[in-house]
Amino acid sequence: MKLESYWTASAPALARAPVELPAQCDVAIVGGGFTGLSAALALAKRGAQVLVLEAGDRVAAEASGRNGGHVNNGLAVDYAEVAAKVGIERARGWYHAYDAAVDAVEHVVQQEAIDCDFARRGKLKLATRPAHLEALSRSAQRLVADGVDTDVAVLSAAEVQAEVASEGFVGGLLYKRSAQMHMGRFANGLAHAAERAGAQIHTGTCVQRLVRSGPGQAHHVHTPRGTVLARQVLLANGAARHGAYGSFGWMRRRIVPIGSFIIVTEPLGAERAQALLRERRTYVTVANIHHYFRLTEDHRLVLGGRARFAVSSPVSDAKSGDVLKAGLLAMFPQLQGVRIDYCWGGLVDMTQDRLPHAGEREGLFFSTGYSGHGTQMSVLMGQRMAAVMAGEAGANPWQGRDWPAIPGHVGPPWFLPAVGLYYQLKDRLGWA
Repeated sequence: MKLESYWTASAPALARAPVELPAQCDVAIVGGGFTGLSAALALAKRGAQVLVLEAGDRVAAEASGRNGGHVNNGLAVDYAEVAAKVGIERARGWYHAYDAAVDAVEHVVQQEAIDCDFARRGKLKLATRPAHLEALSRSAQRLVADGVDTDVAVLSAAEVQAEVASEGFVGGLLYKRSAQMHMGRFANGLAHAAERAGAQIHTGTCVQRLVRSGPGQAHHVHTPRGTVLARQVLLANGAARHGAYGSFGWMRRRIVPIGSFIIVTEPLGAERAQALLRERRTYVTVANIHHYFRLTEDHRLVLGGRARFAVSSPVSDAKSGDVLKAGLLAMFPQLQGVRIDYCWGGLVDMTQDRLPHAGEREGLFFSTGYSGHGTQMSVLMGQRMAAVMAGEAGANPWQGRDWPAIPGHVGPPWFLPAVGLYYQLKDRLGWA
């Protein structure tokens, strides 16, 4: 079992000779994940001189390359819950932003001819309890009644079992607009597209601190390889813990980095994989501590979840792999004896309201807090923040939102074990 991401291990790293940093640029982007690469592509196409500064040794080294491979529409929280807090119009707009985000990924894949197995097969939320299915049914009814999403359908237990070879589900809710892709190959394709447009990508270049002389002044972007003077800066580093706390502390007090862990089986073969998940959609179970899974084009099963409320490390990843394998066999006992080839963990940049936050603060632009739904939203927000930085403030669907700091959160998330126990208790008792 390799303790590395299947997506990055099965995609070639971008090879290039080190290039000296320029003395100045129009835009410096901190982070070479999907947000940063998407913004770089959009900004370079607008004629800006763009630098992407990535601390890791390859692009998409963090959340963008360490996720479950889903490109799903739908909010991370129940639409009706959001509508009750902010009103139907605003909630509808946010929901449709996720539809636009899936469309944005598909458009980039097609326009830039990226070979990444992009496929729109839908997402199925799976209920393990009758109460969960009732909640999914209410959600579907509300989405249709408010004219938010008519491409949803409630499936019965028999309909679910006809496509998912597991007896543990009592029904589900199908979102027909969702998709999936190979994350490593998409990242490489997006990076190549940004470079073709004129952007420079510098890996192994950690931004240590940001200094600005005053309002309207350029930013001094300090790295171990030298300092760059940038007219604008976009923070696209999510929950990554690189760099000095002083420059990124404001965001880090508002984001909880939660570990999410994933395993990938050996190739199952086309026939066995098809018998397991007939429609080859993306799947997620309804629970506070849930699982998400899908098949790859080479017929492996990818399964992830909050196996442990801990941050990723080799020891933590290995322990989480054991937990996930047990969950896999409980769901699909017919896979007993199947080898696990890959196991890894990553950080989810979770916000208190589980919705993204994006805008400008003290001259720094940012987009982050995707809360486990970032694959598609990061691509869209890279494009939208490029427009915002070019003067189109209305391009940001998340503008004007308050973002208070999380009480008691000033560094490492010391409270995660207690949160994990709370969610385990809720699942045991059947609480939503």
